[in-house]
Amino acid sequence: MVENILTTLPGLTLDRSADLPLHAQLAQALRAGILAGRTPPGTRLPATRTLAAELGIGRNTVADAYDQLIAEGYLEARVGSGTRVAPIAPDMLLTTNAENTPAEDAPPPPLSRRGRDLAGALRPVPPPPGRFGYAFQPGIPAFDAFPLASWTRISARCAKNIRAVGDYSDPDGLADLREAIVAHVKLARGVVCEADQVIVTAGTQAGLDLAARMLIDPQDPVWIEDPGYGGARGAFIGAGANLVPVPVDEEGMDVRTARRMGARPRVIYVTPSHQFPLGMTMSLARRLELLELAEDADAWIIEDDYDSEYRYHGRPLSSLQGLDGGRRVLYVGTFSKTFFPSLRLGYLVVPRDHADAFRKAIRNTGHSAPGLPQLALKEFMAAGHYEAHTRRMRKLYDTRRQMLVDTLHDVAAGTLEPQVREAGMQMPAFLKHRRDDEAMASDLVKRGIAAAPLGRYTLDERNWRPGLMLGFAAVEERFIRPAAETLNAYLEGA
Repeated sequence: MVENILTTLPGLTLDRSADLPLHAQLAQALRAGILAGRTPPGTRLPATRTLAAELGIGRNTVADAYDQLIAEGYLEARVGSGTRVAPIAPDMLLTTNAENTPAEDAPPPPLSRRGRDLAGALRPVPPPPGRFGYAFQPGIPAFDAFPLASWTRISARCAKNIRAVGDYSDPDGLADLREAIVAHVKLARGVVCEADQVIVTAGTQAGLDLAARMLIDPQDPVWIEDPGYGGARGAFIGAGANLVPVPVDEEGMDVRTARRMGARPRVIYVTPSHQFPLGMTMSLARRLELLELAEDADAWIIEDDYDSEYRYHGRPLSSLQGLDGGRRVLYVGTFSKTFFPSLRLGYLVVPRDHADAFRKAIRNTGHSAPGLPQLALKEFMAAGHYEAHTRRMRKLYDTRRQMLVDTLHDVAAGTLEPQVREAGMQMPAFLKHRRDDEAMASDLVKRGIAAAPLGRYTLDERNWRPGLMLGFAAVEERFIRPAAETLNAYLEGA
């Protein structure tokens, strides 16, 4: 039976004055009728001549509309059978049966416990530069002093050699870059390793996450400095660890207190060169004590050497990894502090006996670093730019550090106690009056000050002393005093 389209599409009218052509208007109306179910599958449509007469339009106009819907899959044309509505219209493949669709308010399945814990280990996103530039945002290098011309020139040259890094080879890092890293850490930090022990990662966090996955089983005790780096906490929580916050003193992690806490560690995480966030350097005696403890407990140590390039006075102590000979210490390094955070290049030095396992594992994690930045970094280091840039930044940061210390003593003596350290890109400053440092830091962002609250890094309230982390590396000299005055004015009025 031939369906009378005019009865299935009541009110169908074609507007000859509209911008849309008549055949497109007709196709639109027929399509709507099919999707609404008014013209069901299998319905035979009138011949083009018949429908044209009924609508008062040309036969070719109807034929064009039919052809469009046939091409879209709404109609089928068969010899001897005419034109019919297709059994399944294309849009029906994209829709669901409302009767079988779950209610909109039905909850999804729950996340895993580790997933919920990992999402709860939130690290705030740093704010954009304010009225005083990057004052006093921790962990940000001096963008104004970066050798952009050299880096851009080398990056452009490397981009023309995309065949060298365009495939899936070297998930553990470019061989030449790993060799360059070995030469650097041996000379600068006394790290004992060969190139096959170096895993190049997409930043520090990727290295910590890989280490956590490889070393930690659910509920394993992990000792962490308290206060300490939130990114490490997040990586260990993601691996299901039981975090044990250990207080720090002027020599670093308080090992004797940790021994009395009773939990035999599976992993110990430390920042010995420049404790984050309080800034002290772990003494040699404390390093040896920590290595002895790890030996007794058969525990791993993860040594995060995040900004060891910037030491302003005295000779640096050898890395824990070097003192241990690389047996049970994993060494984490980054280029974010010497270049810029979005470079996302770091590295992990692993014990020789497990190097092959780590190289295989990184293929399954997505933590490998992109090839093009690796190639550019290798060329940058080979040309001597890396060492020259680090030396210049060490001098610049020392100048900015001392300027900040002098300014705080001058304008904020009644509100802050800056803790002058011999290394790093930021310094802690304790509040002279016990207050909610996290609320204060939030208020300061509105005034162009991006200091970080020490409370953000503390797990056990007994280890908390209210204060602010003041980054100085990225603060241009012209902003240091006005930013410090704004900070002090707020603290005095709070």
